Amino acid sequence: MDKLWSPWRSQYIESIKVKDGGCIFCELSNDLVENYESLVVDKGTYTFTVLNLFPYNNGHLMVIPYRHTSELESLTPAENLEIMEKLQLAMKALKMVLNPEGFNIGANLGRVSGAGIDEHVHFHIVPRWNGDTNFMPVLGEVKVISQDLLTTKKKLVEAYRSLI
Repeated sequence: MDKLWSPWRSQYIESIKVKDGGCIFCELSNDLVENYESLVVDKGTYTFTVLNLFPYNNGHLMVIPYRHTSELESLTPAENLEIMEKLQLAMKALKMVLNPEGFNIGANLGRVSGAGIDEHVHFHIVPRWNGDTNFMPVLGEVKVISQDLLTTKKKLVEAYRSLI
């Protein structure tokens, strides 16, 4: 079996660690949607939604429970319900702003599953387009993101506000 090495992945994981040993998601949960320096696009009762700082595609969002837990099975029924509602809301907003042809939705639970932040469960929603996977990330170690994150945030916040 051939192996494709991705050493930039370890650089990413190290870059997201909070210096004092805290949790980056717990810190982000305090940010305001109205702060256009922040990547938080929506806040609910039990969850918040944020643009991924290291996206797989433009518009890559994460729905994160406020409560710090690494255990999916520890989520309450109310947290579970809001996570699903917020994923559906994210799909609607992303369709309005970016018009993707499909989505990947999921969670990486545990370090061995690929979770960069495994101590705080979170759910990814990645918009997809036909042909969005190409030679750039495979051979060039580069992912082309076609829009600045904060520009994407402004458009998504507007879409969220029109949907709520």
